Amino acid sequence: MRHCFLYHGGFERNFSELKPGAQTFHGSDGSERALGDWSPDVDGVRVGYMEKPGKRFVAVRVMGGTADVVLQHEVLLDGPRHMGYGKRFSAEPIVIEDDGLARQLLDDIIARNPDQRSTLSLIRDRIPKGRQRTLR
Repeated sequence: MRHCFLYHGGFERNFSELKPGAQTFHGSDGSERALGDWSPDVDGVRVGYMEKPGKRFVAVRVMGGTADVVLQHEVLLDGPRHMGYGKRFSAEPIVIEDDGLARQLLDDIIARNPDQRSTLSLIRDRIPKGRQRTLR
């Protein structure tokens, strides 16, 4: 499967207003901007992320199938753990093809958002259970 991360703006300005179905965010200058387009060949999990001060990036939204979940609690993204080595945060969609990484991210998101477990588990369970990648 192909999974994707998409930038959703700065956390402080945008998180409190984020809703399922969102198509825009507010830039640092206050202007409204369209979210980028998801990569058209993504058939797996789509993760919206925002930037916090200090170049820290957090997952704030998860979509899979028909589900569109705004997280109650953001989850700090660890590049190698959640996207793989060599991937960088960008204004362009970030596509990963590692189901183990996507499942790891969903597990971390569910652990931080237990009240949303049922919906998030349905998204996670769509990802094939292949060999899990282990970090050393």
